[in-house]
Amino acid sequence: MTTSLASLTRPQKAAAILVAMGKPSASRLLKFFKQEELKALIEGARLLRTIPQADLERIVAEFEAEFTEGAGLLDSADKMDTILNESLSPEEMNALMGNGEPLMIKDNLPPVWPQVERLEATQIGTFLANEHPQTAAMILSNLAPTYAARVVLSMEKPVRSEIIKRMMELANVPEAATKLVEQQLRNHVLTESAQKDTSVGQTRVASVLNELDKSQLEEVMSDLREVGMADLDAIRARLFSFEDITSMSQKARVALFDGLSTELITMALRGTPLPLAEAVLSSISARSRRMIESELSQGSEGIQPADILRARKTIASTALRMSNEGLLELPSAQDAA
Repeated sequence: MTTSLASLTRPQKAAAILVAMGKPSASRLLKFFKQEELKALIEGARLLRTIPQADLERIVAEFEAEFTEGAGLLDSADKMDTILNESLSPEEMNALMGNGEPLMIKDNLPPVWPQVERLEATQIGTFLANEHPQTAAMILSNLAPTYAARVVLSMEKPVRSEIIKRMMELANVPEAATKLVEQQLRNHVLTESAQKDTSVGQTRVASVLNELDKSQLEEVMSDLREVGMADLDAIRARLFSFEDITSMSQKARVALFDGLSTELITMALRGTPLPLAEAVLSSISARSRRMIESELSQGSEGIQPADILRARKTIASTALRMSNEGLLELPSAQDAA
């Protein structure tokens, strides 16, 4: 006995697609349905019989999805029961059928898209290359255009062409499908990235090492290299000292010293080698330069070395902060070395 397409209600069509998807995918999707939606699915599924392949494809087209693989449905009601029983706890099933407390769907997770955009574009490109083009198109459509463009460029030409084509044809995606994709990104992209990401630890170590003077820093870095510490180059890339100013571009130096007081700059320049002093003085206004040079010419008698070191660390910390905020570009680790 078959079920005709014309007689199917919307809940029955949704149930048909879920059954066609199979238990693993359907189980994940069911978590995002509201209580009344799940009840409608169960009631609709109990009335389903065999659905011809051609009719199923028409149903799938209506929902703007591509779940036809492995279709050809028998005993839809039994399969839906199996999916629900394996997906939901007894408490959830009781609540769903009105035998207990109302089923609460939690949706208080932070937006996934800004988190994705903090990852390397090539990483997302690799992930999307292994996804269905329709899913990849939906994901790219939700990313910022600048970031999405970098992702597209990281992919093979045939793959990206197909995805772009589908982006052009993409209609409104059902909210439940969007939530499913977002959850997949959290589970298979963000979680794996967090497990592999050591940048937080690298930043923590760099913040400690940046408190050392140049000689102390090189000694510690040498010790770490001898014991075979991993990610040493990545840590060095996060290091910056006052002496590294000579390796900065003129544009970056101007940006750095533009907001610093002449008193702080004067204190930091006391006792510095001529090349370093010139790198700093050439980055400030002529009037400020004359004031600082006049002050330096009077000598450093009575000035505490700790005050000089503190001023230099303040400037280095400011450079690191401005770099993190994208206000200037620091020299690479190799340049600084």
